Amino acid sequence: MDTCLKQTPYSDPGGLDVGDLPRDPRALTRIVRGLIAHRAEGGRLGYDIPEERLRHDGESRYVREILRLLRERKDAPLTEPRSLDQRFVGTCRDFALLLCALLRATGTPARIRGGYATYFVEGFHDDHWVTEYRAPDGERRLADAQVSADFYDVPFDPLDVPRDRFAVAGRAWRSCRAGEADPETFGVWAEPGLRGLWLVRRNVVLDLAARHGTEPLPWDGWGRLAGLEDGAPTAEELALVDAVAAADDPGELRRLARDPRLAVPREIRSQAPFLGLRTVTLPAP
Repeated sequence: MDTCLKQTPYSDPGGLDVGDLPRDPRALTRIVRGLIAHRAEGGRLGYDIPEERLRHDGESRYVREILRLLRERKDAPLTEPRSLDQRFVGTCRDFALLLCALLRATGTPARIRGGYATYFVEGFHDDHWVTEYRAPDGERRLADAQVSADFYDVPFDPLDVPRDRFAVAGRAWRSCRAGEADPETFGVWAEPGLRGLWLVRRNVVLDLAARHGTEPLPWDGWGRLAGLEDGAPTAEELALVDAVAAADDPGELRRLARDPRLAVPREIRSQAPFLGLRTVTLPAP
């Protein structure tokens, strides 16, 4: 996982001066929590989020853009928490990616992981993104920068989310395929049409991309296996997803990520919740 120190075009914070940033993952998580408001948290926070920010902030694909918007709203060090009207309004992916960027910038290997959290709605696996990082003891841990003790009552440390409370996409896929879990309990709780095995399959592809340099937006997709193309996958394609979900060896995962049926093309389609379906050109790797 030490290769996760390298920034990607998506996590790169640009010319950010990290000299005043702490190295401690817990302190960095607190910083991120003070910079971002989740677009669905307005009621919980008592903040009427402006429509413009609801529609557009979460489309900021790159950390550099997130930081630019934060500077526009308050020109201050990142260590200084923002009031609600000064924060970036994003999604779980933005919490995960900004934390990942700051961890990488301060010397901690990290990457973002797509999967399903069981700690938002009882009995449901909610589509979610978190940050996986290398702890000082060498263990790989999951951190959820979105979850704050002020607003979420979770029975665990958000810097060490138990693997049975957050299932990475591959594990979720294996559970559904084995009949151990109901695919209809996996999806987006707020959107009843966004749940089922097709969505789990899609997230296996997105999670694979995130581990290999393309940290996607939650509504990105490409090809048939990412769920934005017509037609059901073939048995051979399903076996390919099975292989991704079962793989743990870094070399095998790199090989799979280059498979034309899984690889991220330069042009993808993005089904943004507020802006609709768009074609997006990604930077060269």
